[in-house]
Amino acid sequence: MALPNKKISLWMLAWPIFIELFLQFLLGAADTLMVSRISDDAVAVVGFSNQLFQALTTLFITVASGAGILIAQKIGSKNGEDARTIAIMAVKVSAIIGLLLSGLLILIPGEIAAVLQLPENLIPLAKTYISIVGGGMVLIALMSALSTSIRNTGNTKGPMYTAIGMNVVHVFFNYAFIFGAFGFPKWGLMGVAISTVLCRLLATIVLFIMFLSSFERTIALRDFNVFNRKLFGEILRIGWPLGVNLSCWVFTQLLIFSFLAILGSNELAARTYMNTLESFCFMLGYSIALAVQIQIAHLFGAGRVKEAYSIAFRAMWIGLAVVTVNAFLIYLFGRQLLGMFTENKEIVALGVSLLGMNLLLQPGKMINMALGNSLNAVGDTRFTMWTSVFSMWLIATGLAYFVGIQLGYGLIGIYACMILDEYIRGILSLIRWRGQKFLRKAERDEAEAEANRSAEIGIGGKAHKQTALDV
Repeated sequence: MALPNKKISLWMLAWPIFIELFLQFLLGAADTLMVSRISDDAVAVVGFSNQLFQALTTLFITVASGAGILIAQKIGSKNGEDARTIAIMAVKVSAIIGLLLSGLLILIPGEIAAVLQLPENLIPLAKTYISIVGGGMVLIALMSALSTSIRNTGNTKGPMYTAIGMNVVHVFFNYAFIFGAFGFPKWGLMGVAISTVLCRLLATIVLFIMFLSSFERTIALRDFNVFNRKLFGEILRIGWPLGVNLSCWVFTQLLIFSFLAILGSNELAARTYMNTLESFCFMLGYSIALAVQIQIAHLFGAGRVKEAYSIAFRAMWIGLAVVTVNAFLIYLFGRQLLGMFTENKEIVALGVSLLGMNLLLQPGKMINMALGNSLNAVGDTRFTMWTSVFSMWLIATGLAYFVGIQLGYGLIGIYACMILDEYIRGILSLIRWRGQKFLRKAERDEAEAEANRSAEIGIGGKAHKQTALDV
């Protein structure tokens, strides 16, 4: 299945991704809102556990992300069989990693919570939630591999429809188990955990059925025995830097939140509410960045490197317009929006002070996402990894601690360092993309291959003529 660039536009790829991400955001918001009806302790346990699960997903996202880029490249080069093999291996390996993590979280949930310094009074609740939801980690691994494989064939609507169904089922079961509605038992936090696993199981089944027919040749169950060492090496070559990149983001965010906790509960709450507001800017911009990654990987695989080069800038400019407008709207109505979350005037004042800074943050984030994903699409994942290791740890965390905590600039100082981090990574990605290192290499390889083909045809023609003369 090749991506017909004239028929499938950036927007046609991006809007289903946006709907899917938005629904995932709503899923988390619905969880928090409904769990808050149980107790504040239950909310704390769910928030803590989700941070743990997010950190663990980096172990299998390496395989899924690397496979997704390669699938798009192989389809672009009309090598559908390799794309199919890569997708099968990604699903199989992700499932194995997910099963190992599930077993670990079922066996020792309390010990894990204690090691991560969860307050002792919350550990009994954490044992229940982590063992049930963490026991379904294999489902998260499968969903990640399946949806990434499907999306990179150009079918972004399938995962979107699955996300819609998953949200509906999750909200229904949450309500039923929390409040004992519709004849269901009133199980509280355990019910929320069961609801989460049930909706993920149903989503995995739907995605798996969709996955089997996503390639030119239908995938049969016996095909899961396949393992191509060379292709798997390609997955890891592209994928492991992406895993390191994601790990940097997850763990630096955890550190930043720990800095905010040092400043006080008001600063932590203000940043949490700003995260919610920023997500509306972030999600549409990130959807465009994911869509252009798919497009560029297809074009790069097809040898259409000039189109791949220019389309990255087109996506960046479209994204910049979108996130700037969104950030400006949040700036205008931010005080009223923050007032919906809290009546604490000090928290609202802190949040409002960040709204103007958000106008600076979002364009830098968009440049970073659009061009960083473009580099990933052509396989230049080590560059984005090293820029993340350098900038996230030194600027977004190290400098943020020095400016915000040591120098006493507080939340404003930390936020300023986060903005600086986005622009540094964005500018470095822009310089790298303009250098066209991987694109020029692809052009040279294609020219050499074409010259070899011409030489072979020429030799064959001469041999044919010589044979005719001999006759």
